[in-house]
Amino acid sequence: MRREQGQSIDKIEAVVNQEIILSSDVARLKREIISRYNKKGQTLPPENEFIKQVLDKLITDRLQLQIADRIGMRISDAQLDQTIQQIVADDGLTITQLVEKLENRGDSYEAYKDSIRNELTINEIRQIQVRRRINITDQEIQQMVERLSEQGEKTTQFRFAHIMLKAEKGADASEQREAVDDLADKIKQGANIQNLAIAYSEGPKATEGGDWGWRTEEEIPTLFADVFDTINTKKGDVIGPFRTNLGVHLIQVLDKKGDENVMTVEVKARHILIKSNIILSDDKAQSLLANYRKDILSGTKTFAKIAEENSQDPGSAVKGGDLGWADPNMYVPEFRDLSLSLPIGEISQPFRTAHGWHLLQVMDKRESDTTESATKQKAYGILFNQRFPAEVYAWMNEIRQEAYIKINNPDYVLDDE
Repeated sequence: MRREQGQSIDKIEAVVNQEIILSSDVARLKREIISRYNKKGQTLPPENEFIKQVLDKLITDRLQLQIADRIGMRISDAQLDQTIQQIVADDGLTITQLVEKLENRGDSYEAYKDSIRNELTINEIRQIQVRRRINITDQEIQQMVERLSEQGEKTTQFRFAHIMLKAEKGADASEQREAVDDLADKIKQGANIQNLAIAYSEGPKATEGGDWGWRTEEEIPTLFADVFDTINTKKGDVIGPFRTNLGVHLIQVLDKKGDENVMTVEVKARHILIKSNIILSDDKAQSLLANYRKDILSGTKTFAKIAEENSQDPGSAVKGGDLGWADPNMYVPEFRDLSLSLPIGEISQPFRTAHGWHLLQVMDKRESDTTESATKQKAYGILFNQRFPAEVYAWMNEIRQEAYIKINNPDYVLDDE
């Protein structure tokens, strides 16, 4: 392969089934992760470990995207644009400023859009594939409801960081335990566990400094939920090392809060749903709902009549689009956020979710204690969130083992070698 002076060859770093990962892909993701670390003030891991983490992510991402492609999953341009607008708003930027920022670090806006589209696709395919692996029985939900009822509305939350070293075949368990003991000693002496997690952890949150965010005791993954004590576990505590079937773990409690009375804001809303397809494009679906909105505002037709005749949500269409009283958290994020922010009586502009295009009207709001149905939904969510991380981990291992993967980068060492 010929190269011009000052240019480098775009080498093949890895082959994943029939696709290749190039050195330019590695360089792009490295820049993206470095930017993220710098923004959070975190320390980068050693270069060889960093390269391994980057290649691992590229390989796993590529496998998930291949599955999404096989089932025909695609994120629409409208959903992509809506996500990017939210990202720049959260960062206090404009699109122009984002483009300039990307160009300054050597990336293009088009490559950034592709990256965000891939991330959205991966999140959706992961939810679809892993959700079917998780079976939660009515009895388990009822047991969790009873547990929540015993606790009342008072709950303790922990924010913690986690380091995991995988349980390798043929690995010396005592050496692995000793390595984690050394990390525990460093943390107790004042080292930042998040920096250590970035450098050494092989757990699911490694690239985020091992940070699991705020979680109630019920939302902590089952693998290590039992090591937390709502009364005795304090901010700063180092828990472990301890072993599970996945490996050796170490946890530090970054913060703790709780004993707060939780009230639920419920909304009474109605909507009209139109799903785009091969015949009806996103633009046409959006335009159709915009015309419905004009008819409603002008008094030509009522919201209920249009919903009955046109909404593609059969459960609510027969009731004029009425969704009844509900905890907004049961809805997808875009619908949830708008139902909470939209003034009572106002009809939204057309907006898109994973289900399709919507017009939304919030008819009333109220604050109340969690109802029985909301408690059951919360119980299901808690059980699902407990099992989801381990199932994601297991699923990713399975699709990786079933794939053809060849790695050319000499700095990468396969886990089973």
